[in-house]
Amino acid sequence: MSSLPERNRPRPLPELRGHGLHLRPWNPDSRTDVEAWLRGLTDPEFLRWNTPFRPITDLAGARASLRRAVGYDADGTGVSLQVADAGSGTPLGHVGVNEIHPVLPQARIGYWVLPEARGRGVATRALLLAARWALTERRLYRLELNHALGHGASCRVAERCGFRHEGTLRGAILQAGRTDAFRDAHLHARLATDPYPTPPDGPPPATW
Repeated sequence: MSSLPERNRPRPLPELRGHGLHLRPWNPDSRTDVEAWLRGLTDPEFLRWNTPFRPITDLAGARASLRRAVGYDADGTGVSLQVADAGSGTPLGHVGVNEIHPVLPQARIGYWVLPEARGRGVATRALLLAARWALTERRLYRLELNHALGHGASCRVAERCGFRHEGTLRGAILQAGRTDAFRDAHLHARLATDPYPTPPDGPPPATW
């Protein structure tokens, strides 16, 4: 018998719809998905604020990276979802619930948006959908979100989505382009008991 709490046992990944978006599992066998993943992880603005432990430079590396992410999904320690336009299905970005604790009902959440999709509230809408699912259907109690100090856009997204600023983590993440130096990060968090933030397009969908 598994010793994992029921909420943390592997289960089918969700497909979430709302706020004009469709959040669905990534498919490492889809060239469209792999190309979107590659563009996201090699975008200069992404790399300005994030430093992958394993740099991605080509389609083969992107496919391997995406397979690793899907592996975390399979063992219940993460949930990786492509953010797509609800109408056209065009990939817009990514949102992930990561480092799901095996005992405590908590995890980290992160996101990125492709260059052509920025400035349209995609990150805010995707984070609202994913956080609501994690704190209700996945039955997590605490979701943490951190970003490099100075990343004002990510800070505003977090606050719009009800993630309160809790402080500064010293030397918590890697410097841009380096694995031997560190920088500070803002820590935000949202609890299942916190009020649900007002979505940009009215009340949340009836189903998620």
